Amino acid sequence: MHITVAGVGYVGLSLAVLLSQQHRVTAVTTTLKKAEMLNRFVSPLRDPEIELFFAEVREGKRQLNLHTTVDSVSAYHDADLVIVAVPTDYDPEKHFFDTSVVENVIDSVLMVNPDALIVVKSTVPVGYTAQIRQRTGAKVLFSPEFLREGKALYDNLFPSRIIVGHDEALEREAELFASLLRNCSLKRNVPVLQMGSAEAEAVKLFANTYLAMRISFFNELDTYAGEKGLSAADMIRGVCLDPRIGDFYNNPSFGYGGYCLPKDTKQLLANYQDVPGRLIEAVIESNSIRKDFIADQILKRAGYGNGAEHGESCAGGVIGIYRLTMKSQSDNCRESSVLGVIRRLKEKKAEIIIYEPVLQDVRSYWGVPVISDLKVFKRQSDVIVANRVDDSLSDVKGKVYTRDLFGRD
Repeated sequence: MHITVAGVGYVGLSLAVLLSQQHRVTAVTTTLKKAEMLNRFVSPLRDPEIELFFAEVREGKRQLNLHTTVDSVSAYHDADLVIVAVPTDYDPEKHFFDTSVVENVIDSVLMVNPDALIVVKSTVPVGYTAQIRQRTGAKVLFSPEFLREGKALYDNLFPSRIIVGHDEALEREAELFASLLRNCSLKRNVPVLQMGSAEAEAVKLFANTYLAMRISFFNELDTYAGEKGLSAADMIRGVCLDPRIGDFYNNPSFGYGGYCLPKDTKQLLANYQDVPGRLIEAVIESNSIRKDFIADQILKRAGYGNGAEHGESCAGGVIGIYRLTMKSQSDNCRESSVLGVIRRLKEKKAEIIIYEPVLQDVRSYWGVPVISDLKVFKRQSDVIVANRVDDSLSDVKGKVYTRDLFGRD
């Protein structure tokens, strides 16, 4: 098949690489620099499996039938299948996802290739795919992705499940798409579910909200332990030995963030407008309260007095923010929980500096000085704030403030 993938973020690029093992794939980006990099098989993203696959292509050890272009018209024109993997952002004013980029892609496809099968991989509100089918008459499916940042290709090669949402008229097309993903994976006996498109859209939002709830639960446990002088690590180990709970996704942090969880929880809450319930709202509020608590703890550690509580300038040490990224081995700063902490520290007039190697040749971020030399950063910081720690901070452990109890994401 000729498959076109619109978008080369984690979702789009990992799918393009996965499917190009067996099919001709054209990836579409709006950025010429990314297209040139990808056509040289150099990844613009940090993803170990993608980088490994590309290295093997460059060395002649692997073949991928993959081409990237900025010419969307030609890419869509003769495609049998178009996968839409462009970003959707939550609009706080409309209290809904901004799906305009998805709609622009779909309309562009239909202008040049009205018979193409379109699969939406972008996260959308519940009921969105049915609305698109009704408006355009197009063959549109929805298939939620369940990928971890930095492990996107791995999670496509070894998927936890494959879900395809469709209406009754597109059952055969849904089976075809599921088989494409399954046949290109390396995992045997992948669970495959076909369901209505609205149910598939809801699965994505509820799955991510559950993960956000789990993060918030263990963060609140950690907050409780800190306020009561208890060992959070011991409590978490004891709780998680219950096999119904499990020893995973339980390492405290400054809060959830990243590409998906903040916007998906808010979108799900928006879908609850006419439905009774409090839990989703509580998860979102808990995440905000956690950042308040973390900021207060940092201010105390740095020696800021009571004046900081009222936003007044007061004496205190230099607070060094070690990395803005969400996870270790990541280059994603988007909606990072650390950014929420920085915002609160700035409101308290604290003196802050940042070390973030992703910000190459950047001298300031949000008006905060960026220190490019790690040694200088360590020397200038009185307190070093790290959502996730690594060996590079081992020589300044006494300065480090973190809630990373287990040394993992």
